[in-house]
Order: sequence, then structure tokens, then C-alpha cells
Amino acid sequence: MMARPAHAQKENSMHAYESLVRKKDGQPVRYLIVDDSVFARKTLQRMVEMFGGRVAGEAADGRAAIEAYHQLQPDVVLMDVTMPDLEGIEAAEQIINRDPQARIVMVSSVGYQDNISRALQKGALYFVQKPAKPEVLYEVIQRVLGAEVAAAPPTGEEASRDEN
Repeated sequence: MMARPAHAQKENSMHAYESLVRKKDGQPVRYLIVDDSVFARKTLQRMVEMFGGRVAGEAADGRAAIEAYHQLQPDVVLMDVTMPDLEGIEAAEQIINRDPQARIVMVSSVGYQDNISRALQKGALYFVQKPAKPEVLYEVIQRVLGAEVAAAPPTGEEASRDEN
């Protein structure tokens, strides 16, 4: 299901999205957030938590992302392009070479057409321009996970917060 239309939303931070859960076990979707900016990681963390997700781990560069991915086996990786040590596109390629089923979404302000094309050629499934809008990221995550994810209505606490 999609997020409510914009006219039904208050502020994004107050909007209750339907929680995305894995169909196989009913558990929240697990994310690895990779960005050299602590602010960007925390912003993405707040968004995935709005979607009912859990942050399995964080990394500040591509090398740490590769290690964290193989250790944590998240459902989705949200990865920046420009980072120290090893850039996101190269890290995505290395992750996908070891696990072709990895679901990587590039989230970057460096949205040049060549970066987008390279990221998609190397195996990233989507490219989301920063600053990421929650409704766009929510839709992308639903598409990336497809039939493996179900949307559940917000819990009572989230629903009451949305009505206020």
C-alpha cells in the first residue's frame, strides 16, 4: 500500500505510515544505513523508524558497509555515494558480487546522471536524491522488497499521534 495522499498528511514527522514487515516472519524490515554524515544517518534512521523498520547497523564508509552487510544481513541497505575510504557505488558492487540478492538503494545529493547510471549498472536498485522525502523513500522501499513485505496499519500509539 502507498502512504496517504499529501492532503491527508500533517507534518511528515507526525504522519503514521503503515509499518512495513517481512511476510516470512512478520518482523520489521531491517536496514543498514551507510553515510559519512552522522546527521544524514540519523535522518534516515528516523524515516525508517516511521515506516516501522529497525536499523540493524550503520557505517560511515564503504569498507565498513561491506563488513557490516555481511555480518548483519539487513533486508535493505541505504547508501550514500560520496564517502571516504571507499565510495558507495564501489561498495555496492562488492556487496552485490558476494550477495546478488542484496537490496541496495543509493541515497545521495550527488545525483549526476553518470552516478545514477553507474550505481544502477553496479547493482543498486534505486537512486533517491537527498534530501530524501519520507513518502518517496517509503514507496522505493516497498518496490525494492516487493512481495516479501506487507504493510500493517499503524499501531494505536502511532495512529493517535497522527490524529492529533
